[in-house]
Amino acid sequence: MFRSLAVRNYRLFAMGQVVSNTGTWMQRVAQDWLVLQISGGSGIALGITTALQFLPMLLLGLWGGTLVDRANKRRLLIATQAAMGVLALGLGVLATAGHAEVWHVYLFAFGLGLVTVLDNPARQTFVVEMVGRRDLPNAIALNSASFQLGRVVGPAVAGLLIAAVGSGPVFLINAFSFLAVLTGMWMMRPGELQPTEPAPRAKGQTMEGLRYVAGRPELMLLLVMTAFLQMFGSNVQNQIALMTNNVFTAGAAAFGVAAAALAVGALAGALLSARRERPRLRTVLIGALAFGTVEFASAFAPGYASFTLLLVPMGIAFLTFTATQNAFFQLSVDPQLRGRVMSMYMLVFLGMAPIGAPIVGVLADAFGPRVSLATGGAVTIVVTIAVTVLLARRLGTRIRLTPRTRPFLVVERVRAAGAEGAA
Repeated sequence: MFRSLAVRNYRLFAMGQVVSNTGTWMQRVAQDWLVLQISGGSGIALGITTALQFLPMLLLGLWGGTLVDRANKRRLLIATQAAMGVLALGLGVLATAGHAEVWHVYLFAFGLGLVTVLDNPARQTFVVEMVGRRDLPNAIALNSASFQLGRVVGPAVAGLLIAAVGSGPVFLINAFSFLAVLTGMWMMRPGELQPTEPAPRAKGQTMEGLRYVAGRPELMLLLVMTAFLQMFGSNVQNQIALMTNNVFTAGAAAFGVAAAALAVGALAGALLSARRERPRLRTVLIGALAFGTVEFASAFAPGYASFTLLLVPMGIAFLTFTATQNAFFQLSVDPQLRGRVMSMYMLVFLGMAPIGAPIVGVLADAFGPRVSLATGGAVTIVVTIAVTVLLARRLGTRIRLTPRTRPFLVVERVRAAGAEGAA
């Protein structure tokens, strides 16, 4: 499960990520709270802040991947992580001094989004340079586990600190958390890395990446599935709040427990994914289908306790899908195009959820949270089944469900002569 940690360079990277991810989740809570405080509780101001942080990825994400393919990943990450630390420090100083205004937060959120355009694909593609192709799925799963651990610990610590000393010091703590990442990056042994040869600078490289993905139908179908799942199915955090408050009429503490249950499931899913030696396409599809099924079932949970219990397998299924698909994309593409391909993947993965959030909200307001949650699950199930059928036809395979024996899903390749062999 933890075999990638035997690699010294990755071990340094992972230790820094544990600290930094916790700080990042602390800042997310502090940023939302700061905006609400200085805007008089404006939901519009909060929405604008979130939109500005995601906007650069939507507009510039593809070009970011092109630049990453041209660059030395380690040096680029040192620059982007340092820039994020400086941004957190600047906003922390303003907030602690009591001089922060809404437009300051807007500016820092947009700046963070700009840095993320390069940092996100660089971090994704640097992993394989540290651990190699064999241990890449394991390392990606451990990265997800680190992210989920920060998601569990960060908000809880931030809430206590905000209540005790205010939002400003939380930003300062996050700024210093980047020192853990930077120290690990500086301590790495460059000679032990397996760097990808940088792509030579040339015209049309972004379009080259688009054409490459367009020429890989299996990648295009997975991107389409991810888009629908992220748009309709993965806005679970908002759905949890609506179900807890509007359906079960429980308080903030109950919402915190439910959100923690989802995060615990996601952490377990990441660790389980770390045990798999290589990413399989059928694991991606099973994870997506399981996520949609549990989400649909949770809409009909009779009470708060059963709803919260269902969030654990929902988190497991979602991380099984995301961690396996991430590794599948990275291992199945040309190394010199990996940055551009991963920027497209992250564009869809990160960009669709903010677009889908208002749609899910409208459904919840019009028909109730149960209907919006069930709709997200149903869309995920239908799209996953449709993509599975199209992939089976494209790859010349037949899929059979065997619920009484393992494996529960059998993929058989159909030979040209009509005979069948196990795939």
